[in-house]
Amino acid sequence: MHKTRLLYLLLGWVLFGLTVFPAPVHAGVGVNPASLSFGSVAVNTTSSAATVVVTNNSGQTHSILQISSGLPQFVVIVPALPITLSPHASASFQVVFQPDAALNYSGSIVLSTSRTSGGSGSPTISVSGTGTSPSPSPSQTYLLSPSASSLSFGNTLVGTSASQPVSLTNMGTGSVNISQVSATGGGFGVSGFSSAVNLAAGQSLALIVSYAPASAVSTTGSLSVVSSATNSPATISLSGKGVQPQINVIPPSVNFFNVAVGVTNTQTLTISNPGTANLSVTQALLGGSGFTFSGLSLPLSVAPGGSSTFTVGFKPPAGSSFSGSLTLVNNSPNSPLIVSLAGTGASPVLQLTPSPSSVSFGSLTTGTSATQSVTLTNTGNSSVSLSQISVSGTGFSGTGLAVPLTLAAGQAASLSAKFAPTTTGNFSGSVNIVSDATNSPLAVSLSGWGNAPASHTVTLGWTPGSSSYAGFNTYRGSVPGGPYSKVNTALISSTSFVDTGVVSGQTYYYVATTVDTTGMESSYSSEVNAIIP
Repeated sequence: MHKTRLLYLLLGWVLFGLTVFPAPVHAGVGVNPASLSFGSVAVNTTSSAATVVVTNNSGQTHSILQISSGLPQFVVIVPALPITLSPHASASFQVVFQPDAALNYSGSIVLSTSRTSGGSGSPTISVSGTGTSPSPSPSQTYLLSPSASSLSFGNTLVGTSASQPVSLTNMGTGSVNISQVSATGGGFGVSGFSSAVNLAAGQSLALIVSYAPASAVSTTGSLSVVSSATNSPATISLSGKGVQPQINVIPPSVNFFNVAVGVTNTQTLTISNPGTANLSVTQALLGGSGFTFSGLSLPLSVAPGGSSTFTVGFKPPAGSSFSGSLTLVNNSPNSPLIVSLAGTGASPVLQLTPSPSSVSFGSLTTGTSATQSVTLTNTGNSSVSLSQISVSGTGFSGTGLAVPLTLAAGQAASLSAKFAPTTTGNFSGSVNIVSDATNSPLAVSLSGWGNAPASHTVTLGWTPGSSSYAGFNTYRGSVPGGPYSKVNTALISSTSFVDTGVVSGQTYYYVATTVDTTGMESSYSSEVNAIIP
């Protein structure tokens, strides 16, 4: 009775020329069937796919880590590994036979498994088949043509996916069996093929090729199609570049230090993108009392290598230390970016400081003048308003600063103090500044001396060229060789002359002429010069 039942089971597994033998049940991972016989298959064609069921017969979880074929003629079509099998769960994969010569083939399919409590196993499926020479059919052709020889995905943002369609068309006259479709290269994948497909003449298979870069690098790969066509394997080259934005904020943190209560101080921040894709800042979340920001229009897009600026302000509501943050939500890997903020509220200090605090003009000749600059700086922490500026003292005046004027903390302005003595003597005065600073009114002392101009003369002498003359003329110029101007108003009767019309710091050039009794004047004498100290 036992033998009859076994014979019945064996006969029940003979289907379509493929003989399979059910496996006995094991306590661990079992495979069904335990062996596959593909019978006779024409060389360079693909058999029908045989399905193998893997069952976890134990009470522990098992994982299928790898399924490998001992011979390349037996091709395993398997979903993504590893496969986890809970107790009494099952999974399946397929095997096809692709003989490349008229030979008998036998081999094995080996499964590598592991279990949660430790240990591993290697269930084995024996496989066999015979390659036969195909019947001659000179009128039939077997050609599989892809719709594109290459696919370029260009720039693709890291963390996203792009896809493109591609179709495989049987351009021959005989049927073509597609047994394997696979994509190689980082980030490339293919969908639309799950098991062997037979395409009649003119029939097509639609596939979707995807690209999901994991890093900002350029990647190449290929789509490979194994079939019974004469041009197998058909390949399509793949390329793409992962791009990714980056975000930098300068400065990375902001400290306003001491700011007068109720006064706003600002700092400028710069957002830059050193990445390879457009940076998009979609949110700016501000936290902390007294802090503000402006000039940041959202959403903000910054091109690779570009930058954008905005302003952060701090207006302390009280005399205390404050901290806060500005959170920038963006599409870079380090989103959100947090800029820390800090500042201290201080009591208002209104202080105006002059530089220099006193001005000495020294000694000036009456009728001349000199100017010196006086700088007024707000050395407090709050704005100072100047309401009046006046200059006192004989000979002193001031220009260059109009009031009313407001100086922010740290800001400076300058005026010109002038001394122009009209008489001799010692003079003093001051620049007086009225403001709302605590040290108002502020006075900058002025001093100077007026001296009488120095008196200089030049005495000239010459030797007449003849004894008969009526007199002489003297001429003066400011550059060598003239032009000259006559100095004397009346004809000089002697052979000397004193020029009293010279001033300090100049050099003069002189020539003389002789006038005879007829009034005829000679040519210029040789030139002499006089340097006035």
